[in-house]
Amino acid sequence: MIENFQEQFGEISQKFASISGALGKEKLLLQLEDLNLKLMDPAIYSDIEKSKTISKNKARIETSLAKINQVEKAVDDFAVAIEFVKSGETGMLAELENLSKIAEKAVNELYLETLYAGEYDNEDVLLEIHSGAGGEEAQDWCDMLSRMYVKYAGKMGYEITITDKLPGDGAGYKSISFVVSGQHCYGNLKCERGVHRLVRISPFDSNARRHTSFASVEVSPILSDDTKIEVNPADLKIDTYRSSGAGGQHVNKTESAVRITHIPTGIVVACQNERSQVQNKEQAMKMLKAKLTSLEEQRKEKEKLENLATQKKIEWGSQIRSYVLHPYNMVKDHRTNVQTSDTGSVLDGNIQDFIIEYLKTSN
Repeated sequence: MIENFQEQFGEISQKFASISGALGKEKLLLQLEDLNLKLMDPAIYSDIEKSKTISKNKARIETSLAKINQVEKAVDDFAVAIEFVKSGETGMLAELENLSKIAEKAVNELYLETLYAGEYDNEDVLLEIHSGAGGEEAQDWCDMLSRMYVKYAGKMGYEITITDKLPGDGAGYKSISFVVSGQHCYGNLKCERGVHRLVRISPFDSNARRHTSFASVEVSPILSDDTKIEVNPADLKIDTYRSSGAGGQHVNKTESAVRITHIPTGIVVACQNERSQVQNKEQAMKMLKAKLTSLEEQRKEKEKLENLATQKKIEWGSQIRSYVLHPYNMVKDHRTNVQTSDTGSVLDGNIQDFIIEYLKTSN
């Protein structure tokens, strides 16, 4: 019996050593020390955005180190339990088995951290949803997707802020955009980029016919201010307009909302969630840089993922995932109702599971 546990411990400890090396614990400790020194300088707080970025990076590194230390403790507890049993404490066998399961589970969960190896996987996200073919039904589908991502962000502990929305003609949205902030935010959401297809009995059809609707999701990493992305002011067209929705006299009577068009690429971003036009412009510029970064990332990945190099039409044949609510029976079989193409990320498992639970509760 003890030989089996020793063999299991050898495999777990070897795997943990490999994972710890991949995550670079020593490098993380040096980075944390450097960030602490920067935060000790009073001058850093004169630049609010820079101090926020440093504090966010510090929190991210501390979280990663805490996970590594937690797993290290689980592995050490497993090793100590083995020594107790070897010394004759046979009453520890049940506890040893429990500690072996804890250590194995902890190491496997830590392994997921190594999958966030992309250049921007730890960055915040600009997430945009646009309704496509399907009219009012597609606009309602855009709203359904937005609520799904808001719930997913809440489950993951992310902060989410709506930056712009264009209401639909009768229901839902023609388009809506969010800024999502949190640990591994882009790493988890980048696999959502693409066209999403919904099949259901339309509540907007008096004849209760089955309809197919489409919406596109765009995901772009928001980079920190110290990242150098050159944007020529001559390439920008900046429009101001009055914000829509509630907000009081200031919002309704001043042109605080900002729309920026990048002429060479045709990218359009808008922000209206701040009261100040200056703040909206700053946020819109961050969003523009995020989309330019995403465009550059797609260009670099063209050889590996050619489907990301061009914008697909928001219609049949372009979807990355289908949500089929009819003719499937949602009560009998939930897993057959979410179909994902092979273009998804290896990290989209947690999103896939969340979608299944979301469809259960939404039904």
